[in-house]
Amino acid sequence: MKSVLTLLFAFLLTFGTFAQVKNEIFESFKLQERRNVSYYFPEDYTPEKKYPLVVVLDAEYLFEQVVATAKFYSRFEGMPQVIVVGIEQSEDDLRWDDCAFEEDSGLPSEKGRLFYEFLGMEIIPYLDLTYNTAPFRMFVGYDITANFGNYYLFKDRSMFKAFISISPLLAPEMENRVPERITAIDQQIFYHLIVGGGKSNSKNTILQLDKNLKTIDKPTFHYSFDEYPDANEISIATYGIGKAWGKMFEVFKPISPKEYKENILTSEEPVFKYLEDKYSMIEDLFGFQKKVSLNDVMAIYAASRKKDDFESLKPLSELCKREFPETMMGFFFEAEYYEELGEGKKALRTFEKAFGMQEIDFLTKELALEKIDAIKADFGY
Repeated sequence: MKSVLTLLFAFLLTFGTFAQVKNEIFESFKLQERRNVSYYFPEDYTPEKKYPLVVVLDAEYLFEQVVATAKFYSRFEGMPQVIVVGIEQSEDDLRWDDCAFEEDSGLPSEKGRLFYEFLGMEIIPYLDLTYNTAPFRMFVGYDITANFGNYYLFKDRSMFKAFISISPLLAPEMENRVPERITAIDQQIFYHLIVGGGKSNSKNTILQLDKNLKTIDKPTFHYSFDEYPDANEISIATYGIGKAWGKMFEVFKPISPKEYKENILTSEEPVFKYLEDKYSMIEDLFGFQKKVSLNDVMAIYAASRKKDDFESLKPLSELCKREFPETMMGFFFEAEYYEELGEGKKALRTFEKAFGMQEIDFLTKELALEKIDAIKADFGY
């Protein structure tokens, strides 16, 4: 299979050096058509890293906005870099043929079924085969193309884990079928629904879909909804994509003050477990390990002190020795752990080890000396 795909797509996307955006003619065997496809790759793309894949329909309208959002968030918000593929559909109103559905059943038309296979059996396998893609895939669509993304939920396992659905023109009964499928699927699903201003039958159906999705209570479903009363059918994508992107990659962000107050401080579980679960979920979703950020370490440390959860200091210290081996952080936290246990000698020796290492954040040699002197005074050494 791999050799067949290699031969099949060998003429596509051959790069000497990486351009950020590349436009190509894709010869589709499923559609028996040549389709205009745009690709975005991070400038510093390397096969040593894995990249989530974002599939964008209505590329003439949405591709550049998605790429700009991806670049901004990966640079400033701690998001992973992504590969974006956009399928152009405006010529000859292809979008209506590609994503058409039967009015009686609400299922894709014959051309729609072929387009479904074009994305799932040609575009995505080609990118998975040629580039180091992560298992996290996102679907972005608008109007009729947004509705089309829902059909990937009808499989036992969805090809996409995340959906940005912008003012979808929903097929019959989709407001009920989508919640039913999400309830049945045993995998992580992120779904962001966006609606603009104005009143229409389509909007009423979208609001019913929102109502039904909000009733789903399962830890693997992550739902968010945005309504923009001032946005029209042209501006709605500009309004919605940025905020939706932030929601989709919420787990990847450093721990925020809001997350610290509402999730960590209120939890009855050990503080360190929150950090473990956060990074375990990142690895499960994206298929790679994210380096633990200093921000997150300090948030867990602060919560451990505030909640008197000193048992969390020990695993936190071990993590810091691995992630920040040249700094004093790991030994400093370990010394505080021994101090709380009343093991003065161990605490003293460990603070002395911390003193000999590099300072980081608020942890300075002066502070280590103060701790050493305090222990000597308290324990009479």
